[in-house]
Amino acid sequence: MKSIYRSLLGATLLASTLTAAAQETPRSAYFLDGYTMRHELNPALAGEYNYITMPALGNFNLGMASNVGVKTFLYKMPNGDLTTFMNKSVDAKTFLDKIHSDNKITMGLDLTILSAGFKAFGGFNTITIGTRTDVGVSLPKGLLQFMKLGQTGPDTHYSFSDLSVSANAMAEIALGHSHKINDKLQIGAKFKFLLGLGNIDAKIDRMDVVMSEDKWLVKGDGHINMSAGSGLYVPTKREAGSSYDTPEEGSEIEWDEIDYDSFSLAGYGIGFDLGATYQLLPDLRLSASILDLGFVRWNNTVKGHTLKDKTWTFDGFKDVALDSDQPGYDDNSLDQQLDDMWDGLQDVINFHKTKDKASHTTALAATVLVGAEYDMPFYNKLTGGLLLSHRFNGPFSWTEGRISANVKPVKWFDASVNYAYSTFGSSLGWMLNFHPKGFNFFIGSDHQFFRVTPQFVPVGNATMSFNMGINFTFGS
Repeated sequence: MKSIYRSLLGATLLASTLTAAAQETPRSAYFLDGYTMRHELNPALAGEYNYITMPALGNFNLGMASNVGVKTFLYKMPNGDLTTFMNKSVDAKTFLDKIHSDNKITMGLDLTILSAGFKAFGGFNTITIGTRTDVGVSLPKGLLQFMKLGQTGPDTHYSFSDLSVSANAMAEIALGHSHKINDKLQIGAKFKFLLGLGNIDAKIDRMDVVMSEDKWLVKGDGHINMSAGSGLYVPTKREAGSSYDTPEEGSEIEWDEIDYDSFSLAGYGIGFDLGATYQLLPDLRLSASILDLGFVRWNNTVKGHTLKDKTWTFDGFKDVALDSDQPGYDDNSLDQQLDDMWDGLQDVINFHKTKDKASHTTALAATVLVGAEYDMPFYNKLTGGLLLSHRFNGPFSWTEGRISANVKPVKWFDASVNYAYSTFGSSLGWMLNFHPKGFNFFIGSDHQFFRVTPQFVPVGNATMSFNMGINFTFGS
């Protein structure tokens, strides 16, 4: 498995240079009327006042989400030291009970560079310039079972798919309009022109490992696409001048020699947001939106693939020479046979470059939100909210239900405390929103955490977020 780790690690490092990853506008603020950036969650939600954001600080969202965490992979030994799940002292059932069919980690950064909203054309209009990214890693359960259990009987078979690293980095220019149809219905739409900064998609689509008493058989099938403009250089071993033994090995991607010498756009795309709100009863408001319907066309793409229909067979070490004085020691020493074993495995699961300067298209990760807000009869400044969300993004899809208590004690301040249960587990969220005339400041988190490691990583599921913004309002 060494080659998989190296290839996907290289893909991850390249993805990290694009920027962090996607975490959309905080859902904790969905029901706060004075929150300036509500149109990012539903384009039908118009602002109270005209506004303009503070450059780069109008809507700053940083986050990470995962259905696994530190306590999934690290364990305390009797002497107090930490060890990984691979240690024999860690009970296999204890570890395997903590993992899922798909173990995913995403991280996020969503930055509004500049945004403005104003009342005109019979409604409320928004113009936004920003950047956003999404980076994720997905580890199938079968891979972790193989790593922990190994061979468990005379014949052991592991089969898994969707071992993935994915990343997108984009800038966007968005134009939105919210329009009131009547006293009950309001609709909105937003058009986004997208500028691709970088994309990577590395995946082992399927891998089969058969372990018997006399031999191991490994067969893998995977692909990789990398786009970061014309300045991205991804050489093969042959192109980099590295050593290799066979023509097939010469086409392997040489991760150590990847370079990026000049900036250029990597692609273009478009997207749409659609939304609506409806006053069903005097005390009950319904709303729904679908965000990011669209695609990006990536250019200057480097494409790679594992060698199809190639099986690696390992039937043990032969005539191992333990003493340097033995005949044939250079070819039969244990170290040399281990190297030969890894070389053979890499022939099956390494990425080989198949195309340069190609193109490919990716769909945006669309998100659906459905909300309901009810005015409490015992205190007219308190509402209860229910928000259901689902993101469509292949192995990185997620679903969330969030209930909230939203208090609006004075005209210039509102706040939300909420609880969510999602694909990533349960979490506590909150948002404080100050919006006197002329100014809007908000701060909060969709995923509050209470215990962290010395490296400031949550001890439980690696899920956290931080959201803040400073905006200036004007008009009536």
